[in-house]
Amino acid sequence: MPTLEDNVSSGVSSHKWQSRIESRTAKRHKFKLGDWVEVRTKEEILRTLNSDGRLEGMPFMPEMFKFCGQRFQVYKRAHKTCDPDMTSRRIPNAVHLKTRCDGRDHGGCQAGCSIFWKDAWLKPSSDPASSFESSREEDSALIQIAPSTGGCTEEVVRERTQVQHPDSAVSYVCQTTHVQYEKLLPWWDFRQYFEDVASGNIGVGRLVNGAIYSVHYHVTQAGIGLGPMMRWIYDAARPLWRGSKWPRHVGTIPEGQPTPTVSLNLQPGELVRVKSHDEILKTINTGSKNRGLWWDAELVPYCGKTFRVADRVTRVLDEKTGKMQVMKNPSIILDSAYCGARYSSCRMFCPRETYAYWREIWLERVGPSVD
Repeated sequence: MPTLEDNVSSGVSSHKWQSRIESRTAKRHKFKLGDWVEVRTKEEILRTLNSDGRLEGMPFMPEMFKFCGQRFQVYKRAHKTCDPDMTSRRIPNAVHLKTRCDGRDHGGCQAGCSIFWKDAWLKPSSDPASSFESSREEDSALIQIAPSTGGCTEEVVRERTQVQHPDSAVSYVCQTTHVQYEKLLPWWDFRQYFEDVASGNIGVGRLVNGAIYSVHYHVTQAGIGLGPMMRWIYDAARPLWRGSKWPRHVGTIPEGQPTPTVSLNLQPGELVRVKSHDEILKTINTGSKNRGLWWDAELVPYCGKTFRVADRVTRVLDEKTGKMQVMKNPSIILDSAYCGARYSSCRMFCPRETYAYWREIWLERVGPSVD
């Protein structure tokens, strides 16, 4: 198992080769939403990695090998993401496909995070519907065979998933724990929002809705006594943009008092309905928590809607430390119910779509399970 010192060391030749790969990757035409791509072979991908199993600082994870050779459509342009402190970070030359990490090589983590795919790990598909075009020269430049002192092996990729600390504690390294080291992207850099729209990640309507919310939110936080009025105006006018009610109403239970619980023993495949926002507010405290789990504004758009249970979650990695967290009270994740970054000013329109966590008291069973 590598030590911390091993994890940051690499040879000079490897660094030179890595720089050439990264330079060519940066010049490559970006994939567009809807483009058909094929994940390169394991051998091709290993040639793009440095001796720590990374490209442009982004780890390639063992859970990604199973997708090699498969075809997908580009789902999102992954030009930015959020970090553990809920701020934005720049991500160069990457996209999201409809692929998620199953956590098998990271202690059985059940977070189901979206995977970042560097452009160099993908190639245009031969599917005639694909609108992506690249020359053979450009394509072959991305898969140069690394010199014998560079590149990476599958064994190293797997070894780099864990770090042994001096106190014998083990932490995990993955794409999600890594993003906190990417370049910070301040919310006032409006170029990111143009990229959000130009890439197709969001539509103009979504951008306008976000701007309306952002104005209301910042006025309510300005300390000038207009908060109640602005929240009332937002709730009254929301039918105009078909949005949810003000998403940051707080719960009714005083902090320090116990919050209620319900055990439904929900299992993957069962059909559930998310309760109304008003019902859920009665189950959380004024700090917007139920037994330690945060009720986030990003969950509000799902109120009243029906979903399938994806999993009961008890093990997730701490994104900042990489250490495994075991939940005393299992949380539920639902198919297609994830953070949309609609109401988070410092990470607005993050395309990663992290699964939202739900308490069973916020859900109600409405149908039989699915085999």
